[in-house]
Amino acid sequence: MKRKMMAGAAALSLCCGAHAQSSVTLYGILDTGIELVTHAGPTDDKVVRMPGITGSLPSRWGMRGVEDLGGGYSAIFTLENGFNVRSGDVNQGGRLFGRQAWVGVSNRFGTLSFGRQYTMSYWAIVDADQLGPDIYGGVGSLDSYMPNARSDNTVAYKGTFSGVTIGGTYALGRDSAGTGNSPGQGTCAGAIPGNYNACRQWSVLLRYDANAFGVAASYDEQRGGPGAAANLFNGTAPIALTNSGDKDARTQLNGYIKLGQLKVGGGWLGRRVQTVSPTLADVHTDIFYLTGTYFVTPAMFVDGGVYRTVDTAQDTRATLAALRGTYLLSKRTGVYLQSGYVFNSAKARYTLSQGGPGTTPNAGVGQLGVMAGIRHSF
Repeated sequence: MKRKMMAGAAALSLCCGAHAQSSVTLYGILDTGIELVTHAGPTDDKVVRMPGITGSLPSRWGMRGVEDLGGGYSAIFTLENGFNVRSGDVNQGGRLFGRQAWVGVSNRFGTLSFGRQYTMSYWAIVDADQLGPDIYGGVGSLDSYMPNARSDNTVAYKGTFSGVTIGGTYALGRDSAGTGNSPGQGTCAGAIPGNYNACRQWSVLLRYDANAFGVAASYDEQRGGPGAAANLFNGTAPIALTNSGDKDARTQLNGYIKLGQLKVGGGWLGRRVQTVSPTLADVHTDIFYLTGTYFVTPAMFVDGGVYRTVDTAQDTRATLAALRGTYLLSKRTGVYLQSGYVFNSAKARYTLSQGGPGTTPNAGVGQLGVMAGIRHSF
């Protein structure tokens, strides 16, 4: 009996000790408002709506956890759901945890993780583009993949050493749900017997961050497969990428600098869509951008940016400008007012708003958007 009691006490001690070294955090963002968009759709009319996809940031809730395994090792995980505040429906093709769903192990040499994760394109641009996934600004208004740079079935590594971050991802099939991995990509489930490269995706990152500046470079390549496509988001029909030899690749170079209360960022994003089909021409696009954020007071800041995209092959070009002002009511709650305008060339149909479908203008028509919103984080 004494031995049994001692064994039970030891087991209880181990259980409680492990529990004391573990933590799970619940977090989230709710962001919505009312927007006005002009020259929307084929009728060239205005629309007033509550946007469904993003405001200043996409709405989400999630859980992240960490357990100390000893010896400098930790088990970590993140589960993150994306949803629309206006109706409560789920984004990312209806996935329960469509923004992130991964588990991994970390130590001083970095993190190795497995599941649905951001590609290195996201980690490269996150500091250089001040507007990020904003409804009007951000590179995402001209290339919707960028704020949705994720892949299923992904093995990822990322580590930082004396300010230098290196990372890479490899996806065995970037859309295992078969409902669309990111906007404009179609579906590409992968894991096809006898066709190893179908629907594969890989990305790499190299960046350096100091106290007052940082630079980054990344490369992200997606292979074709059944159902895959490349949307240029300029009003032209998506390009079918049904062969595993087809490629949709993005290369980035960017940086940022901090000057007191001002942060300035900018860069270049080059996209190359190549197919093995002799009847489909390759398409190259280039996006250049300059952005900034200035804190007027600790509770009030203004940010904005100018973005230029050039697609020579399809003769489409556009310039987008956006400005946003935010006032923080508390550490968790803020209100904002923002506006943007996109200037389209004669054949271009880039849409300003990322708030949902139905606002693509007619060719050559510019578009104005204005939104007032509120954001709460927990």
